[in-house]
Amino acid sequence: MQLPVNDPSAASALRGAFCMPTHPLTMLCLASYEKGAEFMRETKRQGWRVYLVTSESIRDAAWPRESLDDIFLMPDENKKWRLNDVILGVSYLARTHRIDRIVALDDFDVETAAALREHLRIPGMGETTARYFRDKLAMRARAREYGVPVPPFTPVFNDEVVNAYLAEVPGPWLVKPRSEASTIGIKRTSSPDEVWEILNQLGDRRSYHLLEKFLPGDVYHVDSIVSEREVVFAAVSKYARPPIEVMHDGDVFATRTVEYGSEDEQQLLEFNRRVLKAMGLVRGASHTEFIKSHADGTFYFLETSARVGGANIVELVEAATGVNLWAEWARLECAEPPETYRPPQGRREYAGLIISLARQEWPDTSAYNDPEVVWRLNKAFHAGLIVKSPDYGRVSRLLDDYMARFRVDFFTRQPVPERPTA
Repeated sequence: MQLPVNDPSAASALRGAFCMPTHPLTMLCLASYEKGAEFMRETKRQGWRVYLVTSESIRDAAWPRESLDDIFLMPDENKKWRLNDVILGVSYLARTHRIDRIVALDDFDVETAAALREHLRIPGMGETTARYFRDKLAMRARAREYGVPVPPFTPVFNDEVVNAYLAEVPGPWLVKPRSEASTIGIKRTSSPDEVWEILNQLGDRRSYHLLEKFLPGDVYHVDSIVSEREVVFAAVSKYARPPIEVMHDGDVFATRTVEYGSEDEQQLLEFNRRVLKAMGLVRGASHTEFIKSHADGTFYFLETSARVGGANIVELVEAATGVNLWAEWARLECAEPPETYRPPQGRREYAGLIISLARQEWPDTSAYNDPEVVWRLNKAFHAGLIVKSPDYGRVSRLLDDYMARFRVDFFTRQPVPERPTA
């Protein structure tokens, strides 16, 4: 008897009939930093067992312990794990604990999760694809191949190539680490001598960097859910100031959803779709950033990731759309078979997020009492809130007003945090 494998519906039925596991399904979550609580809660609500691998240094963090079947700790130095230790530890765990999925909850865990999947032959993103979501050089080259504009850039392996780039592309330039997150480690330079000084100081670490033209402009982010290679949900937002300026110059951080149906939104939704297709994301969550150049009005791709955005962007998107990206990602990962996942519709309101380092340990934001305030940050030495409204103009006016007030009421300049905010 020949099986009708060319019939998609038949093939799906066969997978359901013969491949559905009979044991309780298990999700192994990797989190070298504290995040993803709602992902773990939703996975438990979906009936899965949930195991967490995290760092010994944050063992007492506010993990959703009521949703965890067990927590396993990795020795760490500044929350960095040795890959071989993780592979050996999880392989030992797998002797007595069946593992069906592995998910990286933080950007720095993406490559570790991919290596574990390859080693244990567990479905999901492998090491080659993970490279496109962690290596800024790889993702730029890949996006350019798929027709997405990128700022002029070059690898820095060869002296002659670097000098030719500096002669051809006018400054200023950015020296960027290839595998850090957000704006960590980025250095802005204005002369070839400065570039060479930085590259020489990097020594053997030079090849782990790239050189890129600095483009003044407005930075946008698109936060997505991808199912079977299709973007099934996406929210487009715009930072009040580029994150690199906020991190390095010091300022209040703010972002807001863009107008639905606007030209900016439509262009970014299309570029985002092309970027995620180029990088090969089959299913999962993504936070992708673009810059709209002040010089020519063109959108250029900056970076993407295979994870949910930080800096409370999850709460921003949820306020505007009703969709919690952590929970939605969990529903997607838990769908068995994957084709049974149904994306959310989401409502179409507007929201704005504002966060600031604060002089006060527990700043009082009660004076910000407009009815549009729907969320307040509860974090020592930070002030933050979210406003939402069906009126885009109302959100914009409130956010602009609140940013000015935050600078007076709370803002303080402190050393740049060790971790990114977005």
